[in-house]
Amino acid sequence: MLCRLGLRGPCAFHETFSFYWPFLLVSVLGPLLVMSSDKGDSGGATFASVDFEIFGNVQGVCFRMYTEDQGKKLGVNGWVKNTRQGTVIGQVQGPPDKVKEMKSWLSKVGSPSSRIDRAEFTNEKEISKLEIRGFGTRY
Repeated sequence: MLCRLGLRGPCAFHETFSFYWPFLLVSVLGPLLVMSSDKGDSGGATFASVDFEIFGNVQGVCFRMYTEDQGKKLGVNGWVKNTRQGTVIGQVQGPPDKVKEMKSWLSKVGSPSSRIDRAEFTNEKEISKLEIRGFGTRY
């Protein structure tokens, strides 16, 4: 074989490279292909998102502070806010099991001095990436 660099006679580099290039290709690109396919068959949607509104005695009882603390404890992202109507609204995003746990906490626990009459959850959906960073109180 003649050297592709224009050298006369056989070239040891090109002979060796032509034999090993498929192995080099697999060893370099193989891990990248595996990492990009780790998203599973769900189309990459690995998170849940839900909006909430909590009714009852939930203002003036540190409900937002406890909600923020619980969100951080569970490792979910989102926000919480008082409304003029006397309710508390917000959004939670994260792994589906943690979002479910937060929904249960919002429905049944809340802050120690609160009284939860009703919790409404709307706009529940799967998302492929988190749209909110951290968990905080909005004003």
